[in-house]
Amino acid sequence: MSDNKQIGYLRTMIRIRAFEETVHAMYQKSELFGMSPHLSCGMEAIAVGACDCLRKDDYIVSTHRGHGHCIAKGADMRRMLAELCGKATGFCKGKGGTMHIADVELGILGANGIVGGGIPIAVGAGLSISIRGTDQVSVCFFGDAASNQGTFHEAVNFATIFKLPVIFVCENNLYGLSTPYSYSGATPHVADRAKGYGIPGKSVNGMVVEEVRAAMAEAVKRARNGEGPSIIEGKTYRYYGHSASDNRRYRTREEEEHVKSTSDPIMLLTKELVAKKLLTEKDVEKMQVEADAEAADAKQFTLNSPEPNVNTVMEDIFA
Repeated sequence: MSDNKQIGYLRTMIRIRAFEETVHAMYQKSELFGMSPHLSCGMEAIAVGACDCLRKDDYIVSTHRGHGHCIAKGADMRRMLAELCGKATGFCKGKGGTMHIADVELGILGANGIVGGGIPIAVGAGLSISIRGTDQVSVCFFGDAASNQGTFHEAVNFATIFKLPVIFVCENNLYGLSTPYSYSGATPHVADRAKGYGIPGKSVNGMVVEEVRAAMAEAVKRARNGEGPSIIEGKTYRYYGHSASDNRRYRTREEEEHVKSTSDPIMLLTKELVAKKLLTEKDVEKMQVEADAEAADAKQFTLNSPEPNVNTVMEDIFA
């Protein structure tokens, strides 16, 4: 892995964190209305490591916690934040909001507010690739709780039977809202479930971007070669609650601080790059300043953007 690649990973993770922190602050100030956002702070390494292996024409299907996936796939912060705030300049003209951002031109087929709801969509995209005979891949992000949904098992089974180019990426942040995975999962690792379908399954440290990237590269190569789907599980952690209304009574503040101080993905990669003398602390500080400025610009763009025209309410509807 090149030095420039690693530096790029750090920059993108810092950008995602800056975006999410801006969203959080705006929600607290009532500058962002509607459904409280589901933030991915702490989970940046999976989005960055996975999307780095993809081309622009590859597809991703996201979750209700999908801002990081979109930014890692190349989405513009301005249009992202405008969409969250229901503005006409958003990716979906303000009609999608935080849980339904989509941009077909970037291969982002949409986030999804239903747990496990995006998994069959990703398989549908994989079937389309197979029928058209291209070498694209379709990637489905989902959480640990979604692995207990029937849609997960049906989709993996279908993708395996037809050797579809689908990569199932589980972001196991240890809690399905308030339920620990250890209480609800029959196997120690979500990736173990791949054995039941005869496909590769790999569990990696989802806080280390290089580990995610390595596993993803192998799965993408397999998919492009027509060898079928794979399951990748990244063990990670979300710093905020399930949403803004979650007081996180199911875990201790000591647990949260321990993860932040020992396993934060941005901290881990920063230490590595500084130790290798590829970056200095001042270089990293500059990245943070630039990311904060980009997020602030997105906020100003959003606040200055117009509301959707009421006459457009029936546009872009498929029936």
